[in-house]
Formats: sequence, C-alpha cells, structure tokens
Amino acid sequence: MTTVGILGGGQLARMLSLSGAPLGLRFLTMDTVADACAGQFAPLLVGDYRDEAALADFAGRVDVATFDFENVPAESAEWLAARVPVFPNPRALAIAQDRLAEKTLFRELGIPVPAFAALSSREELDAALQEVGIPAILKTRRLGYDGKGQFRIKSAADVDAAWQALGPQAQTVGLILEAFVPFERELSVVAIRARDGEFRTWPLTENWHVDGVLSASLAPATASPAVEQAAIEYARLLAEKTGYVGVFALELFCRDGELLANEMAPRVHNSGHWTIEGAETSQFENHLRAVLGLPLGDTGMIGHACMLNWIGHMPEATAVLGQPGGHWHDYGKQGREGRKVGHATLRADAPATLAEGLRKVGAQLDRQAQVAPVIARLGG
Repeated sequence: MTTVGILGGGQLARMLSLSGAPLGLRFLTMDTVADACAGQFAPLLVGDYRDEAALADFAGRVDVATFDFENVPAESAEWLAARVPVFPNPRALAIAQDRLAEKTLFRELGIPVPAFAALSSREELDAALQEVGIPAILKTRRLGYDGKGQFRIKSAADVDAAWQALGPQAQTVGLILEAFVPFERELSVVAIRARDGEFRTWPLTENWHVDGVLSASLAPATASPAVEQAAIEYARLLAEKTGYVGVFALELFCRDGELLANEMAPRVHNSGHWTIEGAETSQFENHLRAVLGLPLGDTGMIGHACMLNWIGHMPEATAVLGQPGGHWHDYGKQGREGRKVGHATLRADAPATLAEGLRKVGAQLDRQAQVAPVIARLGG
C-alpha cells in the first residue's frame, strides 16, 4: 500500500487524507504541533521542518511527499527530494515563497503584474514609492498569507506607520512594494499538472475577501471567454516553466476586462474547496493522482457552487445541511479570531436556485453580508 507524506498537518492535509482513502492510500503527516487537525485522520509526526533527524524519519516511512502550505522551508523540501520523490518540486516552492521571485517570473513569462519594487531600508522605501506611486501595499517578501505581512499605504501620511509595522523584517525576510490595484473582481484559476505534463483547470472561480482572508468563492465565475482563456494560459505558462506537478492556484485581479496576477499558491487552495462537491474530481483527489503518476480526473463542474469560509468559530450546521445541495466541513480546530475553522459548500443546478439557498443560509446564520455579493453576482 502506498504511503503519501504531507509536510504540514492543517486542514488541507486533512482533506487530502480524506480524499485519498477511496484510492487505498495511507498517509503520514508532519507538523510542528501535536494538535494539528490532520492528525485526527492520519498518523502525525511532530518535528521541526529543519530537523534532519525528523525529516529522515519522515522520508523513511513514505513513498512520495507533498505539502499543505507554502512556508515549508524550501531547503527541507530539497533535502527530502534527494531521498524520496517530492511534488511539487522544491524550485516551484521556493519561487512561490518569495514575492519578488514570483513577480519577476510572472513578468518574464509575459503575465501582467502590478508595478513592484524590492527594498530593504527606509530610504529604499521612499525611492520605491516614487517609482510605484501611492496608493501602494508594502509586503514582506516571505511568510505572508491571509492578509498577514502587509500594510496598505493609502497616502503619504501612512508611510511612517507602514515602516514601523514591517521595517523590522526588512533584513530577515525582505520587503516588496506593490502598486495598489483598484480591481473590479478577484478571480482564481485552480490548475493541475500531471507527471507526464498533462494540464487541466477547473472552471474560473470568483472570490471575495474580508480583511485579507477569503470569505466566499463562486464557480463558475461569469467571465468573457477571453478572460477565462487568458487565466488558463497564464497558469499553463507557470506550470510548464516550473515543471510543476500537482494542484496550484493562480490568484488574479480583473480590471477593465484585463487580468493582473497577484500570486501563485503552490498547493491545493481555499478557492478550490468547492470542487469536493461541485466538480467531477476534487482538487484534493486530483492532486494525489498527479503526485502518484495516476491519470488525472475530469475537472468539469456539476452545476453551480459557492463555498463559504468559517472564520474564528463554527456556526450552526443545520442551516446549511437543511438546504438541498448543502455540505458541511468542520476542520476540528479550536476556534480563535482570524482562524479558518471550516467551510460550507452549496451546490445547485441553476444560479437562481443557488442564490435562494444562499439567501436562506445568510438569514438563518446572520451572515447576510457574507452572502450578499455572491447573490448579487448570481443575479438574485
């Protein structure tokens, strides 16, 4: 029986483990904390990702390795890759970990990006602001996710506060200044590339964020054929350039009918959670198929789907489960402010039916603000 190793023991590892059970797979997860939620469904090895003894133990017990978050040290992935197949490859992981390397690659491939500049001092920040302009967003080059590690500079009056917030990290993880994009919509393309180079995508997804954290995703997104084809082609270019194997997401801003790349996530992605119930093959199953060298599954949709993230605490499940096409996912985490603790997916055959289900869930859970933009997009 094949054992898949997953570096990181969060909800993505948990969902990978659950999706792999019908394939007859075993899993070993590795995390730095003993209560990582994937450990509720798969054996959990607790250790530091830079500890070679722990990594050697991990490598000796698995047939192939992957990861569930992008901040696994790239050097640890390289160390493992010398001993066991690792997918995606460490190079793709390293690029996605560094916003400067990522944006530079986008530009080299002809993928449009906002203006950006790297910096490591306050003087360089002032110079970068002259180049990029205001408004802008100051970000750490590494270790930022879900709105962390960034500060929006709305006017010159914000510059001092931005430097005070992120300047101390300039010498450790580096900083990058990006032009603020007055986007109309946030889109993502969740893509899969197999070992043999076969490439597929799920339908384009529209996303809504609150305080930098994903709140809701709708698929398929309503977009022109030109926009959808551009998104798919950008994802294909990235996958082929990096020799990528597995699932990844390319996050995009849409403005005036054109796309600007925001970032690449080298893993199964929050905006693809709807695929569990809303696609012929989920992103989780297809990721496993890819890393194991198995044929990829159909990425076509089943109707229309909306995923709602639960942040901080879990609401009452019956509001969702009482709806036709309602599906519930509790990650088994302790609730705390800003933490992703679960999600729900509503699926329907028609947009109007999905909108009505969302309206009922929003009213019962007092989540009208969360579902309102999705309902509006559905024409409800």
